[in-house]
Amino acid sequence: MQDNKTINYIKSVVNNMPSNWLNLTTHRLDIYNEELAKIQFLEHFEKLYEANNLEQSALDLLPTAYDYIRLGHPLSCVLEWSIAKLNNLDASNVISFSSKTTPILAVLRKNLIENKNTRILYTDSLPKSFSSEMIKTVYGYTFETQKIEDLNSISPFDGSTILVASNPEIGELTMHKNIDFYLNLYQELGSILVVNGTENEEYISEIQHVRRRETVAMTPANTLNALQILTDNVNISEKSKVNLNDKASVLEEIKSITGTNLKPVVGSSGLSIQYAIMMGLVDNALENHKGKAIKFIVPPNCYGGTNDQARRVAACLDFVEVVDLPVDGDNDMVKSIHTVLNKIAKQDAVPYIIAEIPTNPRVEVPELLALKEVLSKERKTENGSIAVDPVFILDQTFCPNVLFLGEGKILSTVRTISYASGSKFPSGGKCTAGYCVGNDKTENLIDKIHTHLELCDNEATAHQYEILAKQLPSMNQRIADAYTNTREFVNFIQKVLPEAKINFVSEALAKEGFTPSVFSLDLPTKGNSDEEREAYKRALNLKLINLMITEIPDESKYCVSYGQLKGCYWTIPATSTQGTTKEGDKDYIARVALSANLNLELHKQVFQKFVDSI
Repeated sequence: MQDNKTINYIKSVVNNMPSNWLNLTTHRLDIYNEELAKIQFLEHFEKLYEANNLEQSALDLLPTAYDYIRLGHPLSCVLEWSIAKLNNLDASNVISFSSKTTPILAVLRKNLIENKNTRILYTDSLPKSFSSEMIKTVYGYTFETQKIEDLNSISPFDGSTILVASNPEIGELTMHKNIDFYLNLYQELGSILVVNGTENEEYISEIQHVRRRETVAMTPANTLNALQILTDNVNISEKSKVNLNDKASVLEEIKSITGTNLKPVVGSSGLSIQYAIMMGLVDNALENHKGKAIKFIVPPNCYGGTNDQARRVAACLDFVEVVDLPVDGDNDMVKSIHTVLNKIAKQDAVPYIIAEIPTNPRVEVPELLALKEVLSKERKTENGSIAVDPVFILDQTFCPNVLFLGEGKILSTVRTISYASGSKFPSGGKCTAGYCVGNDKTENLIDKIHTHLELCDNEATAHQYEILAKQLPSMNQRIADAYTNTREFVNFIQKVLPEAKINFVSEALAKEGFTPSVFSLDLPTKGNSDEEREAYKRALNLKLINLMITEIPDESKYCVSYGQLKGCYWTIPATSTQGTTKEGDKDYIARVALSANLNLELHKQVFQKFVDSI
């Protein structure tokens, strides 16, 4: 494997890398081209390598790699490229994970859909959290496992063969013609999956999509540790082990913020948490409602990751179906829930509702007493028996400070689980970790969620716990200050551009505690037809965003972020957060998110410049 040129170059890259490679969840989104996200970073990086260019300024100009940490980031790309280079492989064949079990699930998922056999071989042991029985019964995957002593004894197999090994050396590979996938486990760092052979390259995009939707890539801090092991032959850092004081602090802080009693669940990302929730609830239904269909009720225009993940779960399990829940604009969430739950009750199915409050991107809050009533209503099946009561899964990312679940609160008597993306307010944009909590009526459900988070090896990492321990105590104050800025900016826009439609919470809702710092802006338009008016508005959206990020490049970003420590973030949901949403459900409006720390007067001045130009 030894390649001194490559080793020395990577060592220098690690020493000279921009600090943001390690410290941000998003990298250079001002030069982000989504269509080229999987290749552009490494194409440019390879040119620097060939020119032996080690300048930090050159590294800082590299375009965005993958997206938002989950699918990949600069350091994970460098690690994968390094291992591939040292083993004469294509970089796309090397895929790093924070999880040690999810790479196996990724291959199993592909083979389930392709109706293909899977053999899992291991030299020492399978990942500690790997439960063959649960993966077969709850996830619906089929496979066989076998411990082996000698790689040379591996026989051909009609299907895919995965070899699982614990190797202290990063990047050491022993290729074998009868092995399709090598999974190397690295204690607290995560794992690295290597796809062997051109016949298996069709798996790469599917495996990457699992990484994007159900887990995360090896985190920046752990990837840096892996690169240091690769180049300096050092041991895995003690920092990679979870500090129990940090973890205890985070759990207590989450309970305090949410007003709940049960032990919170903290995962490597918001989608890692959501996947644990979904699979935990599937497990609960299989155990307590045998033979009944499961219905995940999801708004069709909600965050694309939520929408896509729900449909991916349903695609693997015949007894799971996704049901649309219209919640925004002309649709009322409470009425929609009432209609859908009545229908599902007649079918004697198990209803699980996933919804955002406030909604995204229209920032609407349902009438909460009516919501409680519709969720509490006893319904009957077609034959007159009592229907299964719903579980309300509340995405509280926009307003994680609102108390929904504690004793005496609005949803305390309805089975409710609340979760939040940690890359937003909880960490201030410093890590992707997310968390969920449940009210006292969900103790058995929370236990199941814990179980499936562990099975998928998706718990937050040591560094993520460390960040949350530092950031959570100031979260509620940051939320309050960001809301103040947002309300002032909204009031200014209403004054200088009264024809625009702004979706934001009312003053009355704010007094009830709903103080988001995001709003959506439906700009005025013109034209002789619906098509002309829509085209004009879409062009105007881009004109506004480009002006803001050009005039205020240090603060205004073209990014889906929210709850960051500083700056202002602009996006168009239809082309970002709703990427996998059906076209007819997409929102071609501007979504704006403000932080507690930005030059608000300058943003007003530039917005006024935009108004004057139209």
